[in-house]
Amino acid sequence: MVGANVHDSRLVSSTLATTIFPRPAPTPDDPQHLCLDKGYDYARVEIEVKDHGYLPHIRRIGEEKLADGAKTPTARRWVVERTIAWLKGFRAIRTRYVCQMPNYLALIHLACAQILFRKLQET
Repeated sequence: MVGANVHDSRLVSSTLATTIFPRPAPTPDDPQHLCLDKGYDYARVEIEVKDHGYLPHIRRIGEEKLADGAKTPTARRWVVERTIAWLKGFRAIRTRYVCQMPNYLALIHLACAQILFRKLQET
């Protein structure tokens, strides 16, 4: 754990070294990509990401956005951000009224099931 005043780019190696789920081994035909924003635009970060076996995609500082209507690769980061925003719509999760971790995890599972149910109802 580090303080909130430590920049995220300083924690790249320790974050990538932490494995919660085992990842598949990257192959030349199927490399593993890692998309990072402008806050990670440092040569040392790119080296650290490559050392962990990822293919870095880092938006460069000063890089302009493409004009309206221009084609870009499909970004997937918004999927995670959107899902977290949906979960924050549940007050018990956002405020975390429950102290016990198993109970909190059960609330997250219940919220995910409800989100999925709502999405299935829309189609």
